[in-house]
Amino acid sequence: MLWSEIPVYWTIDWENEGTLANARQQLKEMINRDRNRASIIIWSIGNETPNSEARMNFMTTLARDAKALDGSRMVSAALELNYVNLSTAELEDPLAPSLDLMSFNEYLGWYGPHSFEQIGDFKFIFAYDKPAIISETGGGAMPGFHADQDTRWSEEFQEALYKGQVRMLDQHRDRITGFAPWILTDFRSPRRPHPKYQKGWNRKGLISNNGEKKKAFYVLQAYYQGMKD
Repeated sequence: MLWSEIPVYWTIDWENEGTLANARQQLKEMINRDRNRASIIIWSIGNETPNSEARMNFMTTLARDAKALDGSRMVSAALELNYVNLSTAELEDPLAPSLDLMSFNEYLGWYGPHSFEQIGDFKFIFAYDKPAIISETGGGAMPGFHADQDTRWSEEFQEALYKGQVRMLDQHRDRITGFAPWILTDFRSPRRPHPKYQKGWNRKGLISNNGEKKKAFYVLQAYYQGMKD
């Protein structure tokens, strides 16, 4: 099942008419190309875009376009969370009412100070009565590097991180209706230059670039099997 997204992310020139025209054209091409592919379940119009009036005008235009181009699928975007404190985050992005599905990225335990135990007890507050999913979550692990669970970049660290995530998800099944690990397989990324653990690869995959399943893979395999049963 695919979440298909155009590359509107972080901070771009929201007030530039040419930028909006470019985004609208990419959205149109994506939907026209793939609308008959049954694997696609969500059209996404952006990722982690900070709120402003100009951004709202830009993004709501894209949301209207997506629904007009294909009214048979949900329209979403990865929204920004507001971290109230170390144990609570709120989703109150004003773009949410224009979407069919609220979604957000969270990396508790990887970016930030949270321990594995704190992940399991984390709370989310939603300002809107809409279904919500976690569109990205996870952390990096160098395939084949083994240590204790407190050693970053080890498979044991990533494994413990995902165990914390599934404990947290079990507490929020009434409001968080799904989640997607970031990401299935390690992939090339020039933004990941760590000379020992990355070497130009994003190591957040559950499977290495050589097809080796990391320990976290089996955490999610068991979790999904439990949901199925």
